[in-house]
Amino acid sequence: MKRLYLQIYLTIAVILVIATLAIGLMGRFAFDEARFDDMITVAGELAVNALPPPDASRARQQEAIERLHDMLRIDLALYSQGGERLAAAGRPLPPLNVKGPDAPARSHRGTWLVPLSDGRFLVTSIPRGPWRPGPWVLAALLSIAAAVAIGAYPLARRLTRRLERLRAGVDQLGEGDLAARVKVEGKDEVAALAASFNRSAGRIEELIRAHKMLLANASHELRTPLTRINMALAMPDGAADPKQQERIKDDIAELDQLIGEILLASRLDAMRTPELNEEIDILALAAEEAARDGITVEGKPATVRGDPTLLRRMIRNLIDNARRHGGDTAPGISVDVSGRWTMIAVRDHGNGVPEQERERIFEPFHRLAGSAESGRGSGLGLALVRQIARHHGGEVRCEGAEGGGSRFLVALPGHLSARI
Repeated sequence: MKRLYLQIYLTIAVILVIATLAIGLMGRFAFDEARFDDMITVAGELAVNALPPPDASRARQQEAIERLHDMLRIDLALYSQGGERLAAAGRPLPPLNVKGPDAPARSHRGTWLVPLSDGRFLVTSIPRGPWRPGPWVLAALLSIAAAVAIGAYPLARRLTRRLERLRAGVDQLGEGDLAARVKVEGKDEVAALAASFNRSAGRIEELIRAHKMLLANASHELRTPLTRINMALAMPDGAADPKQQERIKDDIAELDQLIGEILLASRLDAMRTPELNEEIDILALAAEEAARDGITVEGKPATVRGDPTLLRRMIRNLIDNARRHGGDTAPGISVDVSGRWTMIAVRDHGNGVPEQERERIFEPFHRLAGSAESGRGSGLGLALVRQIARHHGGEVRCEGAEGGGSRFLVALPGHLSARI
């Protein structure tokens, strides 16, 4: 059963069916009205043989009625064909209007009128005291109650036990254990809640781990330009030459860029989807960014949906990375469409990225050997490229380029533009 409410509903329905069948069976065995009517009719037929003939004296008929009363323990009255009472025994019975041989066998208020084959009428009334269940009835009710209790306990206990484990997992997460997870059991709403909790806990753990790593690496990256600035400020007034002042400006610009990248990375971690969702001609956007460095872009006009500021930043980071590692040769940039994907390729002509490093370079602050010593880049550029691509439903990968160098390929959901 996949739905919890169906489990509860069917359990209640089964209990009701069992209770109804039990009550019906007890009622049938306790009192069967049809069988009772048959018994009265048979008793009337037997009474014809037990009573004296219609022309017998009233004394004989009274004696016979009293004898039947003593034997059957019921109230009796014998009437002639014309409605005259001939004899009676037991409690007085209410007068009845006899309408002939076709009168109903049963009258009202528990009194039965039975026409006899000799034309007379026998009236009987069975006194009914309060119904008192026998021991077997009480035992049956207790057995049904026990069966219902035993059947309902495993379901209720299983449900509450899963809820208890879920509560324990929430408490564990609230106490700071970010690895807290709960076991997903079944396919109902409680299982869906447990799976949702696990996803949320995993997302929280991922965000906190990313922020911790970001802060740790940011503190290291900020220390170098701050140290250079402090050294420059510690020099006597006027001692700094124009080159030193230019280096201070470069350090401040580096700090500003690094802080901007850290803030953008944190914002992307907190966002699930882009804040803006516009249709963008990605070929035109790439051409604008490439024109700043005098680079031409090849390809077909393609439309993607997303945040133009973030996509512009993604392309700018790819171009800066290609220029930083490609020497004096200009990067190659192209836009193409493959099925429902728009492909943006940026190729550099540098030494290339070792195959074992092609995935790690997208981690925050990870740089290839020699990059840190040369002071080229902060290690956040490619990490931001992957974050932006994934926020737009795409992905990025690095592969070796034919003839040397590296090729960064971004795939985004998109299609060909109307203009070609």
